Amino acid sequence: MALCPEVIAGIFSIVHIRCCTAGSRPLPGAGCRHTGKVPVEQELGRVGGLTLPGAVTAAGRLREAPGDGRQEGSKLDSEGLESNLVSPKEYSCEYGSLKFYALCGVGGVLSCGLTHTAVVPLDLVKCRMQVDPQKYKSIFNGFSVTVKEDGVRGLAKGWAPTFIGYSMQGLCKFGFYEVFKILYGNMLGEENAYLWRTSLYLAASASAEFFADIALAPMEAAKVRIQTQPGYANTLRQAVPKMFGEEGIWAFYKGVAPLWMRQIPYTMMKFACFERTVEALYKYVVPKPRSECTKAEQLVVTFIAGYIAGVFCAIVSHPADSVVSVLNKEKGSSASQVLMRLGFKGVWKGLFARIIMIGTLTALQWFIYDSVKVYFRLPRPPPPEMPESLKKKLGLTE
Repeated sequence: MALCPEVIAGIFSIVHIRCCTAGSRPLPGAGCRHTGKVPVEQELGRVGGLTLPGAVTAAGRLREAPGDGRQEGSKLDSEGLESNLVSPKEYSCEYGSLKFYALCGVGGVLSCGLTHTAVVPLDLVKCRMQVDPQKYKSIFNGFSVTVKEDGVRGLAKGWAPTFIGYSMQGLCKFGFYEVFKILYGNMLGEENAYLWRTSLYLAASASAEFFADIALAPMEAAKVRIQTQPGYANTLRQAVPKMFGEEGIWAFYKGVAPLWMRQIPYTMMKFACFERTVEALYKYVVPKPRSECTKAEQLVVTFIAGYIAGVFCAIVSHPADSVVSVLNKEKGSSASQVLMRLGFKGVWKGLFARIIMIGTLTALQWFIYDSVKVYFRLPRPPPPEMPESLKKKLGLTE
């Protein structure tokens, strides 16, 4: 699926304008934030030693590099790989620009679309264990029964709605996360954005996932029908008209509320746990400063932090995932009815399979997302550090 960055940029334009204007009014002669016609120093947030208002400065802290007067940045970013913000020529776009958001969306499309499609066989068995635990008793038994009944090709059922749906979800999830993180950080201010950074990650990711699930819901409904109802449909082209004919448009969106129940806690854990794990790994585990790590070493840290976050993601979102699987299989049921029927024990069926799937998925998603940022030369500031002004208030510096 080819997605032009210029086209994707339109998706974020309205929110971006709000994001850029959320702070104080710009200084006279500051130029237009949307066209980028401003001095480089102001775009980075400092002119003559003054911190200027804007979408970027509240999300982090700028400091002078010793020796050469070069400006470096320590901003809140989704993965924190690049050690410094040096010359703007090293990057293909400005942090917080429309192009930045669009390319982050492209990274989301690739990271979510490719990884979820790659684990379709495991996802199929997991869904069948949830909706028919008597027949599919375990992961290995589920694979065995599926291959016996449908052949090896049967393990790929539902790949098309998976790829389309999760590509759209990734576009919104990662793209809007960057948008909301800068927007909310600007509202909080520099010091509060640092002090409340975990809450900032949680709020930004929850806001992004709200829209991402609306994009995912139709394809998720079709995927579950294909995977869990034998004989219903073998392809997306067969499933969509049949579902629409039976229940109308409601067939594609009746699972959106359970999706929010499953995906919003999942995404909040995914982003907040990842961000703080990366911060902790560089602080306590990695034996050298992050600025001395190669990009390959940084991506290894990204993968490890992603897997740790993925395990917690799977646990917090699994009960709602079980409800979604059963709800999309049955006609006329509500989420509350399915939840009562499954009971406490029933909603945890298939958890081990989901931990394996989601842990691997999350690690690979962050790895791919960061690799895309490397490829497109996007700004990737390091983990946040306490602003100098806050250090002075707390008496940590002279």
